[in-house]
Amino acid sequence: MSPLPGIGADPASSSVASIPVTGRRNLVFDTLGREICAGVIAPQATFTTESIESRFQVSRSVVREALRALEAQGLITPKRRVGVRVLPLTDWNVYDLQVIRWRLAGPSRVAQLRSLTELRAAIEPAAARMAALRAPLNQASDLVGLAGRLWAAGREGDAPKFLDLDKEFHALILTMSGNEMFAQLHHLVAEVLTGRTQYDLMPKYPAPEALQMHVDIATAIQTGNAEKAAASMVSIMDRTLAEMSSIWEQKAPIIG
Repeated sequence: MSPLPGIGADPASSSVASIPVTGRRNLVFDTLGREICAGVIAPQATFTTESIESRFQVSRSVVREALRALEAQGLITPKRRVGVRVLPLTDWNVYDLQVIRWRLAGPSRVAQLRSLTELRAAIEPAAARMAALRAPLNQASDLVGLAGRLWAAGREGDAPKFLDLDKEFHALILTMSGNEMFAQLHHLVAEVLTGRTQYDLMPKYPAPEALQMHVDIATAIQTGNAEKAAASMVSIMDRTLAEMSSIWEQKAPIIG
């Protein structure tokens, strides 16, 4: 049985005994997850629980808990008489927020942003259309207020405030769609918006046209204009895809 490919002992392993049990489990879980999602541990690689115990200087029970969590995310699978095998991207639970964060933190960042943005482009115009037909008046009014505050934050170049308001704006539209499955996607939208900001893929001052599109969506939803709401959201998604295209055209190959 070979050790983990290309990975030596962790610098923190000598002091891991001072970390509480839950913290040790999280350390193993997070480190292996990041390395698998980054391709440091390649698909089809195998390793044993003993190799992980030795690397992190933790107990077998801690290792097993961490590996069970990684297995639940589709990153690894037990392999009889071999140990644990790393699975390819096609087997991962790509909707898991932790998997998304690990991918955003690694070399597949742009590929992950592209996938999330394309998902948004497919879902959010439909959500805006349904929101215009179904949203209660009080929620529609809240959305108009959000659009106004979003506009102000964008014009002021207040990136943290703009990000928070943008996440709230798009989450509210997904909720207002009246479709509980759309509503659950707000976490994914938040991750792509956060990722673009965190990795400097957002302009400090959003274009006035983009700010106006948010106002147009909110107004269309408030007035029950489903087609305009959808069309305005399509415009936002088209603009986002165009802004990102020059970045992901230069992306590294997708891992897995």
